[in-house]
Amino acid sequence: MPNAVSRTGNDPPGPAVTPDWRLETRTSVRSLTFALNRFPRSTQAGSPCSNWPYSLRVEPQPAPREERAERAERSDRPPQPSIADLLKEGQEIIVQIAKEPLGQKGARITSYVALPGRYVVYMPTVDHAGVSRKIASDDERQRLKRILQSNRAGMPGGFIMRTAGEGKSEEDLRADMQFLYNLWMDMRQKAEKKKAPALIHHDLDLVERILRDQLTSSFKNVWVDNEEVYEDVVGFVQRFQPGMVSRIKLYTRTTPIFDAFNITSELEKALRPKVWLKAGGYIVINQTEALVAIDINTGKYVGKSNRLEDTIVKTNSDAVKEIVRQIRLRDLGGIIVVDFIDMDERKNRQKVMQALEEAMRGDRAPNKILAFNDFGLVAITRKRVKQSLERTLCSPCPSCEGAGYVKSVTTVIGEILQEAYKIARAVEGPDVVLRVNPEVAKVLKSHNNDYVQEMEQVLGRTVIVKSDPLLHQEKFDLA
Repeated sequence: MPNAVSRTGNDPPGPAVTPDWRLETRTSVRSLTFALNRFPRSTQAGSPCSNWPYSLRVEPQPAPREERAERAERSDRPPQPSIADLLKEGQEIIVQIAKEPLGQKGARITSYVALPGRYVVYMPTVDHAGVSRKIASDDERQRLKRILQSNRAGMPGGFIMRTAGEGKSEEDLRADMQFLYNLWMDMRQKAEKKKAPALIHHDLDLVERILRDQLTSSFKNVWVDNEEVYEDVVGFVQRFQPGMVSRIKLYTRTTPIFDAFNITSELEKALRPKVWLKAGGYIVINQTEALVAIDINTGKYVGKSNRLEDTIVKTNSDAVKEIVRQIRLRDLGGIIVVDFIDMDERKNRQKVMQALEEAMRGDRAPNKILAFNDFGLVAITRKRVKQSLERTLCSPCPSCEGAGYVKSVTTVIGEILQEAYKIARAVEGPDVVLRVNPEVAKVLKSHNNDYVQEMEQVLGRTVIVKSDPLLHQEKFDLA
């Protein structure tokens, strides 16, 4: 759920804003896109960028009439109102940061404000009442929906019951609903007093957000290694879950808390592309701008029977558990393609697919799994709202610029020879100096090749090779 809200003045007049309107906004409102590109682009864990509400002043640039008419002809539905009819130049509206910047993509904003609470999510601009799909009991779903309907009186908008609301009393749920409604009223008042663009609401900080969204009675203890943060956590839990206060513990040992609970080693493993399985197989995880590719290999595992199919099924089944764990640990999102080892028997493919679906049910992020295709690949789509662990903790390699490889020494020498042919007629002086990376210089000075002699023939002069450790392996200076 988005957890940031922004303000841009009075709500836009006219019909309700639809998803089609949002799509048209991104293509037509140039000043709005420009304003978004100026938002802070943080890649640190717990970045507040996705939790900021803003006021924006928009200056619509309507699409040409011919384009609007052409779009209307292509659609069977009635044409959507133009963005120019919904927004006027200089008008202020309240918007929410729905998704923080990812890679080269800017932040995504929406006028559908959603305020998450402990048990419910309040949507002041949408008339809707719903219950989380993860609450399986029909009786409980009906009870929760009745509570939402009966307590909505006087509160415009809609509510969605979160999974944490299952089994909670009507009094607790009503209090959460009232709190969020009062919060929205405070935001509206702030918006009226501030000039756009302005931040009018910031969600809870990282620690409090985790406690609100993750803390349940299944937790045995919550350890905090900072005394000031410990006091804040105790105060927060006292307000939201008084019964859990006794489980908040202050960590006072000399060993760093991450080392004591083996978190450091797990983080290091989560940044490596190869992950070993207990039986001896392994998976390889590669992230790209477009998707995440996961490959499975038998590795050291040779199986306990003479049937290769049994070995493959065992490796794929073991890989399923680790893949789901790594997806959640690394916070992988978007399109995830899993290349399972090919299985001949259909029942084995179904067995692996059922195991994958069962393991993904425990994932809080919305996801969808597509069955095996003709190439033996399984595609998973998982909602991505922030940077993955790798993109958060790491930066692109300065040598390869994130490509994962650099040109070989032989390739660089070939480029040097090509450059020699280009400048041969313009070279002056009795000799030529070639500055290269030490790795390239080592090969050039070797007696096992005649690269230098070839350059001297091309240039008609003596070539002096100098090693420069400050030069990138792909760079050289021939002058």
